Amino acid sequence: MVNFTKLAFMKIYIYLNFDGQCEAAFNFYKSVFNKDFEMISHFKDMPDSKNIAEEHMGRVMHVSLPIGEDGLLMGSDSMSGYGPPHKMGNNFSVSINLENKAEGERIFKALSEGGSVTMPMADTFWNAYFGTLVDKFGVNWMVSVE
Repeated sequence: MVNFTKLAFMKIYIYLNFDGQCEAAFNFYKSVFNKDFEMISHFKDMPDSKNIAEEHMGRVMHVSLPIGEDGLLMGSDSMSGYGPPHKMGNNFSVSINLENKAEGERIFKALSEGGSVTMPMADTFWNAYFGTLVDKFGVNWMVSVE
């Protein structure tokens, strides 16, 4: 039996990936849920965007939209070298947000066993300890420690 009192704080969200349509899709979701973006940033906003092709600078790097009581819908546009390639039907990730770095490492390591790491856990410019992987069942995961 699981001892729920010992589980670390964790929030789970759905993270959607698009091929250039992220902002249009999220503007649609914004109107459906009658909410404002919690955050939206584009690839041109990155501290080091020199490796981004000019035609991709306006693509969404990250957007988050509150939905429901505690829900959050997040997304971005896919680009070569930044996460898995866009593929309809597999253009989402399960995003886990934690408060404990050791628990983040443990979960990341366990999920990646038999799968593949697409971005190792590392400190990021957005002040998170973050990594991505595809598990042995083909599910995309994002693990973030805030």
